[in-house]
Amino acid sequence: MAFPPSPLMSVMTTVGIIGAGHIGSALAKGFAKNGYDVVIANSRGPETLADLVASIGDRARAATAQDAAEAGDIVVVTVPLKAYREVPVAPLADKTVLDTNNYYFERDGRIAELDEKKTTTSQMLQEHLPESRVVKAFNHIMAADILTDGSPADTDDRRALATAGDSDEAVALVTRIYDEFGFDTVNIGPLRESWRVERDQPAYVVRQNADELRQNLDRAER
Repeated sequence: MAFPPSPLMSVMTTVGIIGAGHIGSALAKGFAKNGYDVVIANSRGPETLADLVASIGDRARAATAQDAAEAGDIVVVTVPLKAYREVPVAPLADKTVLDTNNYYFERDGRIAELDEKKTTTSQMLQEHLPESRVVKAFNHIMAADILTDGSPADTDDRRALATAGDSDEAVALVTRIYDEFGFDTVNIGPLRESWRVERDQPAYVVRQNADELRQNLDRAER
């Protein structure tokens, strides 16, 4: 799938976050710390996010999912997979969308296409958002580690995270964001390869440097 270049790459200042669970909350705090404005939404309504927003400070505000999608120069989708079809479509056109999803059949119910290895969670979101640049990000790290395991560039044994995307621009953006959070990046390739870093694979939620991550990606079995 080909995507036009985005004019926002060099001026992105606002991150929309759809989903305020453990991952979404940690990312909201991290983005705000790194100088972004954050607009965060959940399924229960903005008023339920008052404590989270207060803990982040002036750079954050609560909103509806529609508002977060519209406000974000880039948008993180971090909802349970079973709810991905509820993500607004139109306001995310021509935007980069970071997908943190993983498939947990115990939570999401059985999804035949995933059970039969015919697609990936990120490809499903890309199909739902045909005019967006979906890119895998922050799906194989525990929420508690997002704000604590990062380290400066060139640190020995720096932790690495993987990404996958059909847009080189989106992958470059995630690479920049990972570095801001204190992580090296390993690019898996297109979205169809994102299964290599999902649940039950060797690279899932373990601490690894870039070389170790590449080895674990090679060890993955579909």
